Amino acid sequence: MVSYNKQILQAYRTAPILNIDDGSRIVIMSDCHRGAGNPADDFGKNQTIYCAALKAYNRQGFTYVELGDGDELWENKRMSDIEAAHGNVFRILRQFFLANRLWMLYGNHDMVKRCRPLLLDSIYDDISGTQFPLFPGLIVRESLLLHYSPTGNEILLLHGHQVDFFNNALWRLARFLVRYVWQRLNLVGFGDPTSAAKNNRVKFKVEQRLTRWAAENGTPVISGHTHRPVFPMPGQGGYFNDGCCIHPWSITAIEIVAGTISLVKWGQRTEGDDVVRIGKDTVAGPRRLTAYW
Repeated sequence: MVSYNKQILQAYRTAPILNIDDGSRIVIMSDCHRGAGNPADDFGKNQTIYCAALKAYNRQGFTYVELGDGDELWENKRMSDIEAAHGNVFRILRQFFLANRLWMLYGNHDMVKRCRPLLLDSIYDDISGTQFPLFPGLIVRESLLLHYSPTGNEILLLHGHQVDFFNNALWRLARFLVRYVWQRLNLVGFGDPTSAAKNNRVKFKVEQRLTRWAAENGTPVISGHTHRPVFPMPGQGGYFNDGCCIHPWSITAIEIVAGTISLVKWGQRTEGDDVVRIGKDTVAGPRRLTAYW
């Protein structure tokens, strides 16, 4: 457990600080796993829902924080293939970037962004046949610290793979197995036993370790990685999880608005006029941030 504490503490100490107050509007998502548009692209079925949510958050002046595994760079070797498949998504994200309202963290499936800082600098335009700027100068971080100015308290944001030894320390081996072994076995019904999202034993260990760290350090933690949304009641711990963007036909996110925190779900709904619309439901909250310190 000491090694896991060390990993989180390192992420805490190196995290840039984003000051927030009761006027701040933050939306936190993770685990989009944007793929190459092929049958293995789990993000494809929710792309329309995701884009609708992003556009709504952009109109409302939210800051978008992506907590890692935004792009599926274990199954796919080239970022250009992902950008070609989901160019509309990146164009919306660029609007957040130009407004200085975009933060991106890396997870285990897109840890290569840590090693290749220019990976998201530009995107290829099919129409003009040239590269044009995407997020030039954006630094993809390991973690982010939200500093709540009215009280001086903090919330640590990170992907969560830091407490998952195989998917952190041995991420290159894990990537090899996913790319060349498990991706093929998945087609015939075998699951990846190392995945925190697909293996309950791994998932519960990750949750327990992050919950323990939050309690011992008096600092709430918001993470992704396990794909399971978690929203504790005040007094039940300080570990939150925003879920993922590849649930069956829905995505989940955590919102911080007016000094409160909520878990929300975006999905399709059929209204009385037989029109399918995309809407948002609040799953848990809102709760005052101060209730968790």
